[in-house]
Amino acid sequence: MMLTDSGRSKILRIEGGSPLSGELRVYPAKNAALPILAASLLTPEPITLVEVPRLRDVEVMLELLAHLGTHYQWEGRTLHLHTPEIRNTHAPYELVGQMRASFIVWGALLARVGEGRISLPGGCAFGARPVDQHVKALRALGAEVVEEEGTFYARRVRPLSGRVVFDLPTVGGTEQAMLAVALGGEATLVQAAMEPEVEDLGRFLSMLGVEVRGLGSAIVHIRGASRLGGGRYRIIPDRIEAGTYLLAAAATRGAITLREVRPDHLDALLDKLRQAGHRLEVGPDWIHFTATKDPLPLFVEAREYPGFPTDLQPIVTAYLATVPGQSAVSDRVYPDRFTHVGELARMGAELYLRDRTLLVQGRRLHGAQVKALDIRAGGALVVAALSAEGVSEIEGVYFLERGYEDLEERLKALGARVGVAEVALAQAAD
Repeated sequence: MMLTDSGRSKILRIEGGSPLSGELRVYPAKNAALPILAASLLTPEPITLVEVPRLRDVEVMLELLAHLGTHYQWEGRTLHLHTPEIRNTHAPYELVGQMRASFIVWGALLARVGEGRISLPGGCAFGARPVDQHVKALRALGAEVVEEEGTFYARRVRPLSGRVVFDLPTVGGTEQAMLAVALGGEATLVQAAMEPEVEDLGRFLSMLGVEVRGLGSAIVHIRGASRLGGGRYRIIPDRIEAGTYLLAAAATRGAITLREVRPDHLDALLDKLRQAGHRLEVGPDWIHFTATKDPLPLFVEAREYPGFPTDLQPIVTAYLATVPGQSAVSDRVYPDRFTHVGELARMGAELYLRDRTLLVQGRRLHGAQVKALDIRAGGALVVAALSAEGVSEIEGVYFLERGYEDLEERLKALGARVGVAEVALAQAAD
């Protein structure tokens, strides 16, 4: 829960029932910005990132980078970074524990100064999210890795090189290996993650002077350089933010246009929306969506890119809870990612979990007091609240602020009746 200095907490209040309508520009991708921020540690030269999302997760990453030696300055939505030297090689728990994505600074430290110590990552809790593939990758590349009481230490005893065969596609593990070999190393990554955010990191590394081949495929080859340069880079649009607004429009039976978006990054979602009967017009960097009043139920299986994104799985579940008939949702990436289910049920959603498949019987939802337990569960509750009859109050605004920039104002721009309020915290009895 987001706490204010006065000991009060924020809630998001939504009066549902109004179809979303209007136009939005899609903001840059948080999940692309975070690894690129970590990669800025690799070079002593200045970096300028254009159009960086102003989110709590980005601020946490910047706090960690500053601890390690980075100087940074905001200029509007442009971010200037400079790391002339690494001052610390330990990423402590009080910083890493706030956000899982911060774990990949480990590979950047290993590349830049030959060693790094990092605590187990934190962040959203929705099932097991191990780091074994990160450790496997670094060891396959020749690093010495030791774990002691939840802290990992890695040391480079020779130039990192080798062939890493991941047991399954892993975004963080792929990014970790790419960063680790960017300075003087070389690697072939087999069963690499193909997500657009991994491609974006690869393009950024190429700008710095790293040779990267095979981006967007399951086999990626990286050859590092002895010294990397700097430069100016623009981060890709956020496909998860775009998907959230499309599903919100679908749930409210509205019509919206998204600008500065990458439709090709949303193929799996757009295909499902078409299957449901919604109308889509797509251009090079825009999507116009018009909802049908009588959508069809769907079967959705979240899986690795280019499949349906796991980060949209809770949100599509909230949408399907409004669609008459029975839908089914499963998640191959995080099979237990269902923290949103109990809260959606408070709003009248009929949801039944059987053998890690969620059966969704669509119906009209009603407003309720609910709580976001992670970023995308929060997105799901927003979508459900927008479609529901009556008023919903969503606690856990902290999570929404980690993943959705200017959410209140952007929803208002689409005609939603929404506001943020503060409530006093109850005093705990001794």
